[in-house]
Amino acid sequence: MNYDTIVVLGPTASGKTRLGAGIAREVGGEIISADSRQVYRGMDIGTGKDLEEYGEVPYHLIDILNPGEEFNVFRFQRLCFAAMDEVRGRGRVPVIVGGTGLYLDAVLRGYRMVEAPEDPVLRAELALLSPEELTSRLLSLNPRLHNTTDLLDRGRLVRAIEIAAYERDHDPEPLPEIHPMVFGVRWERSALRRRITARLTARLDAGLIQEVERLHREGVPYETLEFYGLEYRFVSRHLTGELNRNDLFQKLNSAIHDFAKRQETWFRRMERQGVAIHWLDGSGAPLEEALALLRHQGTAEREKELS
Repeated sequence: MNYDTIVVLGPTASGKTRLGAGIAREVGGEIISADSRQVYRGMDIGTGKDLEEYGEVPYHLIDILNPGEEFNVFRFQRLCFAAMDEVRGRGRVPVIVGGTGLYLDAVLRGYRMVEAPEDPVLRAELALLSPEELTSRLLSLNPRLHNTTDLLDRGRLVRAIEIAAYERDHDPEPLPEIHPMVFGVRWERSALRRRITARLTARLDAGLIQEVERLHREGVPYETLEFYGLEYRFVSRHLTGELNRNDLFQKLNSAIHDFAKRQETWFRRMERQGVAIHWLDGSGAPLEEALALLRHQGTAEREKELS
């Protein structure tokens, strides 16, 4: 076969976790999560870990950090490549599953990044600047900024400037070459909207609000929870009295719909930049379709070798 990695991507509530686990069972694979929040322990309902979907399939990059610890695209990229080597070392196939477009893109298109140490001199200089001046400084260093959430928090903004300044003067290490087979799960828009709403209802019934309450009791400030995604942001606002229960559902539901659109926009951007995605109909038989494409790929490669 001319692929050494399988990737399953799609917007939220598209069923990519189930599909990825199904593919992994059939090909002797292990799941590597490409999700910016599932790395955190105790954040289960809001991040949609759905660990029951994996069954006996081993998984990686889930429950590896405590809430509050820093996780970013650089760290994900390094951990993902390390997990891929580990999985292949056992003679198995890495199956990367997720919807965080930035993280997927960093692996599939090989973002060149360096590990930047803290710079106390630079931080002292930046401490004197306003948020607007910090934003201008970052954009001057990195006009093609990928992660715009860095602009929302002063600490993240300072760190992003620190990294961009370091990258300007240091060459990144070479990355391993990969040959991925990328599948995307696609739904008709109204069907996906219904799935998103149904899943939000299920998560609230399963104790999403209680999960956020517990995280706060365990020492995670509401201000920090704001940065762990829509579910934690809106539930935190509900728990601090900013939103009543009905507004929580309505506003969060609408925000997740908008987020799904942004995910789809990101995936289209990845395609324009050279990532070949085999789109599967989520309402049909995506597992069977994916396996057929994998078999076809293997057959074509064998025929090429024999010719």
